[in-house]
Amino acid sequence: MAASTHYRAKVAALSRGRTPDDVELIEARRSYRAEKLAEHIAKVVAEAPPLTPEQRDRLAVLLRGGAA
Repeated sequence: MAASTHYRAKVAALSRGRTPDDVELIEARRSYRAEKLAEHIAKVVAEAPPLTPEQRDRLAVLLRGGAA
């Protein structure tokens, strides 16, 4: 089972009794999205040819929130 399934279930459970601006619900959604992104990145990296150091650096900048 994917780790994101845990976070998706937590979001679903918290969504039932909390307002959309609840801090714990917001953090659960953030964790779910981060895990989904991590799973996607892992899949793409596993299927792709090796990246050059420059390509890795460019992608790292994007993940840190900068412009590439």
